Amino acid sequence: MELYSKDISSLIEELGALPGIGKKSAERMAFHIINLPHDRVKRLSDSIIHAKENAHYCRECCTLTDADCCPICSNPKRNHGQIMVVENPRDLAAYEKTGKYDGVYHVLHGAISPMNGIGPGDIRLKELISRLEGDVDEVIIATNSSLEGETTAMYISKLIKPAGIKVTRIASGVPVGGDLEYIDEVTLLRALEGRTEL
Repeated sequence: MELYSKDISSLIEELGALPGIGKKSAERMAFHIINLPHDRVKRLSDSIIHAKENAHYCRECCTLTDADCCPICSNPKRNHGQIMVVENPRDLAAYEKTGKYDGVYHVLHGAISPMNGIGPGDIRLKELISRLEGDVDEVIIATNSSLEGETTAMYISKLIKPAGIKVTRIASGVPVGGDLEYIDEVTLLRALEGRTEL
């Protein structure tokens, strides 16, 4: 027996399909949205549509942005000679929250995982290599401490080292198997400061 009408059930189903949202959370969100004033619901739906239509990859670092170049890459006060390589935009945001890193980033949008059929050509490595033709002093590899993250780190290190660019890896204050987006700022900062050369 259906508990809710077709429209409400559809809204709950769509919200429940989002990552990290279970059935109960989806129900709470659906009823919250239904009880919002019409103009707030319209702003919410418009912001989702606009983000979907206007978001694209930054031409420099490949993070998501709605401009040609993201605010970090377009900031002349950032150290463009130091590139931190992360797996996804959420990892970039986690490091930015520390407020202590003044370099720029490169977002891979994944990690090498032969078991899942993801090879070097499936992530944004080609774009990283083309950035290294500029004036780059150091590449900090800040991939997750998972098997895939470690594989990606070693692959990038072997790719970059012949160019004579310093390659470092964040320290292991980050637990093995841990995702950067869930780690507190202090741990991330210690991992960054304790990085080692590969």
